[in-house]
Amino acid sequence: MGSRVAFRANEDYQVNLLREVEKFLNRSQTAPTRFGRDAVGDPRFVFDLRRGREPRPTTVKRVRTFMETVQ
Repeated sequence: MGSRVAFRANEDYQVNLLREVEKFLNRSQTAPTRFGRDAVGDPRFVFDLRRGREPRPTTVKRVRTFMETVQ
């Protein structure tokens, strides 16, 4: 039961990051490939997030720092 709760929390965390990235892309009119390349050096990052990629906590921090810096 505990692992199920942990999985759900991780899933919510992932969905929230994707939601933040999608909002950023819409507001900034940035292409997903440009965002991924600039934020983490991976042009497929946003596409992989959309398909369920689970980024490491350090990657999440880099992405959020990037979005805060650029805004």
